[in-house]
Amino acid sequence: MLNRVILIGRLTRDPELRYTPSGVAVTQFTVAVDRPFTSQSGEREADFIPVVTWRQLAETCANYLRKGRLVAVEGRIQVRNYENNEGKRVYVTEVIADNVRFLESNREAGAGGGQREDNPFGGGNAGRSNNSNYSRGNQQDDPFSDDGKPIDISDDDLPF
Repeated sequence: MLNRVILIGRLTRDPELRYTPSGVAVTQFTVAVDRPFTSQSGEREADFIPVVTWRQLAETCANYLRKGRLVAVEGRIQVRNYENNEGKRVYVTEVIADNVRFLESNREAGAGGGQREDNPFGGGNAGRSNNSNYSRGNQQDDPFSDDGKPIDISDDDLPF
């Protein structure tokens, strides 16, 4: 069986850091994820997904994430329930994250408050290889670099 979730979206508010009675850090935040289509009125809608992180990841998220930051969240869906003050059973669906990637640097998030037009990944190391050539900024060997020339692909090169 598989329970795996990957989300890319923006935080709707600053993460909320708390500690359990035994001293374990837990952070909660909500990620707004655009839907891939528009409504009948032509407006883009979003889903607001609650995310929970634990331990060191929780403290890192609380220290470095802020409202509006673009993040990628990997984890699993968990459904829990409890009885509220009125005696009704309440079900909560949330993502328990085991990996959160910051997709834009603090500088990019602070300047203009959003994603730069020329970088669809929003900065950081998102979408890049861990190859040392990339981390030094050397893109000579980058097969995906844009040198302004059209790409010539024959039908024989396509897998379909």
